[in-house]
Amino acid sequence: SVLSRYENQITILSDYLEEFPETDEPVWILGRQHHLNTDKSKLLLDISARLWFTYRRKFSPIGGTGPSSDAGWGCMLRCGQMMLAQALICRHLGRDWQWEKHKKQPEEYHRILRCFLDRKDCCYSIHQMAQMGVGEGKSIGEWFGPNTVAQVLKKLALFDEWNSLAVYVSMDNTVVIEDIKKMCWSPAQSSSVAHSSAHLHRSALGPNKNTAGLCPGWKPLLLIIPLRLGINHINPVYIDAFKECFKMPQSLGALGGKPNNAYYFIGFLGNELIYLDPHTTQSFVDSEENGTVDDKSFHCQQAPHRMKIMNLDPSVALGFFCKEECDFDNWCSLVQKEILKQQSLRMFELVQKHPPHWPPFIPPSKPEVTTTGAELIESTDKLFELEEEFEILSV
Repeated sequence: SVLSRYENQITILSDYLEEFPETDEPVWILGRQHHLNTDKSKLLLDISARLWFTYRRKFSPIGGTGPSSDAGWGCMLRCGQMMLAQALICRHLGRDWQWEKHKKQPEEYHRILRCFLDRKDCCYSIHQMAQMGVGEGKSIGEWFGPNTVAQVLKKLALFDEWNSLAVYVSMDNTVVIEDIKKMCWSPAQSSSVAHSSAHLHRSALGPNKNTAGLCPGWKPLLLIIPLRLGINHINPVYIDAFKECFKMPQSLGALGGKPNNAYYFIGFLGNELIYLDPHTTQSFVDSEENGTVDDKSFHCQQAPHRMKIMNLDPSVALGFFCKEECDFDNWCSLVQKEILKQQSLRMFELVQKHPPHWPPFIPPSKPEVTTTGAELIESTDKLFELEEEFEILSV
């Protein structure tokens, strides 16, 4: 009954949005500075280029018998999708790539979109995320927090050969440089993991789509830092450091919002955060036969929402993307210069060596799961094979 109340929920964006004010203050969006007085159109183009994931309805039931809409409970999962999608855009198209309606986009763009379609055989679908969350103690249809979404993305990325991301989720507010470098320079995956990953992408990308081979070298890094910036309210001492993160060229923004109300924060203006809001219910969209996706509903083409930083729930997760090792080294320097050296109460710690009292760091490998991940995908593939054989026999 709760789900049915949300099935028809539609948020009319124009009722809630307001234009940017007239100001000389710069606007920062994911590491890029804009000036409202001179390049407002560029600012709006930059925002609309971000992939926007919202509630959807009328997709295939999750787990076969579960909900066919995530309205009312999937907002943090959608925000996690948006952060990850921004990492994949940077990975394949670059931070300065722009989207324009009706303009033909490269194949990589459609391939990224297909990773997030609401289908059980797409590697970062709402189906995969919800079912992988079961292993994190979250029932399907239950609201996630920022840290849970980060853990789910870390696990799902292990099955994704094409993007080949190393996902590091910090623990105890501490980022360990040694562990990240060990993970990003770790030896090539075993053949069994590569096989499972390729198997997943044959489903996620459709037929005749070859997966990229594993290349030795630095694996692009998705760094997620879950934080608690206060007890019941955000502590003002963290505000400057939090805003500084959006200025970094590696920025993927932040996951957070208000209790049971998640947003994807992509920048700030003064003491207001700018965010994309997933609380709009749209119909399920699938890919076309040629592999392209009708993408109009995946880009927010109106002025974005804003909220005062002090209204932010203190539970957040920062995201950063480092395509090359030099990007990570540069990020470490920026953190030391702009965040750690100027803060009496540090937002998080950046240390060189693995703390001796912690368990040894082992780069993550394919999780052993019973109801999600590769096993779900493989069983889905077998189902498709059986269906194809049955159709042939029927003919």
